Amino acid sequence: MAVYLEQGEELSPEQLHDPFEQALREGHLVPVCFVSAETGAGIPELLRILVRLMPNPTEGNPPPFLKGTNADAQRVQVASDPDKHVVAHVFKVSIDPYVGKLGVLRVHQGTVRPGSQLFVGDARKPIKIAHLFKLMGKDTAEIPEAIPGDICAIAKVDELHLDAVLHDSHDEDQYHLKPVSFPPPMLGIAIEPERRGDEQRLADTLHKLTAEDPCVRIEHHASVNETVIYGMGEFHLRVLLERMTERYGVRVKTHPPSIPYRETITRPAEGHCRHKKQTGGAGQFGEVFLRVEAMDRGAGFEFVDDVVGGAIPGQFIPAVEKGVRQVLTEGALAGFPLQDVRVIVYDGKHHAVDSKEVAFVSAGRKAFLDAIQKASPIVLEPIMRMEITAPSTSIGDITGDLATKRARINGNSTLPGQRATVTALVPLAEVSEYQSRLKALTGGEGSYTMDLSHYDPVPSRKQQELVQAWRPRSEEE
Repeated sequence: MAVYLEQGEELSPEQLHDPFEQALREGHLVPVCFVSAETGAGIPELLRILVRLMPNPTEGNPPPFLKGTNADAQRVQVASDPDKHVVAHVFKVSIDPYVGKLGVLRVHQGTVRPGSQLFVGDARKPIKIAHLFKLMGKDTAEIPEAIPGDICAIAKVDELHLDAVLHDSHDEDQYHLKPVSFPPPMLGIAIEPERRGDEQRLADTLHKLTAEDPCVRIEHHASVNETVIYGMGEFHLRVLLERMTERYGVRVKTHPPSIPYRETITRPAEGHCRHKKQTGGAGQFGEVFLRVEAMDRGAGFEFVDDVVGGAIPGQFIPAVEKGVRQVLTEGALAGFPLQDVRVIVYDGKHHAVDSKEVAFVSAGRKAFLDAIQKASPIVLEPIMRMEITAPSTSIGDITGDLATKRARINGNSTLPGQRATVTALVPLAEVSEYQSRLKALTGGEGSYTMDLSHYDPVPSRKQQELVQAWRPRSEEE
């Protein structure tokens, strides 16, 4: 059954009630097609149909809440009763430069009024609702109360966050909804403020963006002093950058994020340094002997004090370790952090007058650099575990393209709807901007996820390029 209206024609009461109700009782779908002018004629009639025929919140089933921790959470069914304890869920957070933080929530149980005191999650301190708003596009209007089924907003409450549960009794402290699974952000771009001194403003703006959008991730790579913002795609990142400029007044420069390479050694070696400096007064003296050993991939770093007989007094051992850790951060081959190395300090010398902490910091640093150069150092690159989902007809093109990116295909599987997945291990340097490539191969129907799997040595040619690029910078410093 369908009702068609010409432009300017109104829906009669008979059309609105009798045929619709009879069709609804008989279990038929009731599509309505309005032929309306650009002025929006027909919208009021459509709204009346929705109000009359759609179920109200008391006729629906509220979502089941969970009580307790994720491991032993129990399902709790709330009731659409305005007289019971308040249970409401914050499903959206927006931050306006003028209004402040605005939490949009739906009331599932109880009644919320201005002046109500509510708890956010398991917080012990309540928040006071000063004003309650209903949303009308970009505008808001204050309302006296919100009952089950109502969607309303609360402004200027810093404690609100996405997925928070508001309640007025400690009996509901552990209530929460099953978290919504959002796709992980894959595409990243490095940003920095255009003007010096805007670093704090940029940090505050990024915090606001992550509070509003659960599909935004911010990472700071300390090794290269780089801030990277991750989003769902090029359009998503463009919208975020425009919002930063127009809403918060923060202008940034962008560039592709650096690849987080690492360095390590491949064989044991020994290093030695005698630091001796004599000025007009007291001098500096410290001598260090140490060994370096390669550890298993991903093991990190280990410092071992194997000095006997007081060759290096105990109070100077931390200074030696400090010098070693300086090299760990700065790198010794191509300027990338060192990992998977064990350093064993086994001997040294000191002077009763001239030995100082600064002397052993310098001696430890130079002895470690000496040992690394003898230990055949190499550069490691991050290998990502990728899972690509695309139409079955595109799988051949995808696997062929991955083969050109030094990928190792682990397998593929079929999915319903003539779709399939491909899993592979791929160097991050080859797929840092893979989204646009996948879009071209699949006509925009493909998607992928990736996470860090492990680190592997880079090809020798690539290592030479990285070493040569770093050497001029290190010489300038």
